[in-house]
Amino acid sequence: MASQPIKPGSRLRQASWAGALSLALGLFLALTFHVNAIKSEVRLAERKIIRLEREKLLLETEFESRASQRQLAEWNAVDFGYVAPRTGQFLENTTQLAMLAAPLRADAPAPIRVARAAPPVEDDAGPLGDWVSPLTGQPMAEEASDAVAAGARRAAAKGAQALAERLAHTNTADAAAGLVEDAAAGLVEGAQ
Repeated sequence: MASQPIKPGSRLRQASWAGALSLALGLFLALTFHVNAIKSEVRLAERKIIRLEREKLLLETEFESRASQRQLAEWNAVDFGYVAPRTGQFLENTTQLAMLAAPLRADAPAPIRVARAAPPVEDDAGPLGDWVSPLTGQPMAEEASDAVAAGARRAAAKGAQALAERLAHTNTADAAAGLVEDAAAGLVEGAQ
């Protein structure tokens, strides 16, 4: 088989296609970079617009507050006449304040008086000191304090004994049952 001769037009055609593709790729890259540069400029411009809008809002607020201060100062000067307090206007104590009061006129109403009860005096017996037991006829404060003290002694002794028993048990079920029994016994004794 004989080789065919290379046609000079076909190499030129291939080179022209390669050049056209390279030119298209170069233009595409240049256009992409240009678009990205414009997008960056737009973002910077948007940020600057937002910053300027915030600054404008701040300046408008400050202008309005200063204008209202000026208006309030004008109203004060014309209508109210308020001034800042001077050092001579302060009083040292309530006696000086009372000296400034005008004397009562003859037709003035009587001053308002507030009733005030003395706080109750607690004696050693407590709130049950005046109560008397209907069964024994003795004051309940003594019985109550005796009953509370006796109950506390019994509970402390029973609690110490129950704790020693629980610590001696190794079975947790027995210990839990002992706790329930001790609690039930304490409730029954407390009710009596």
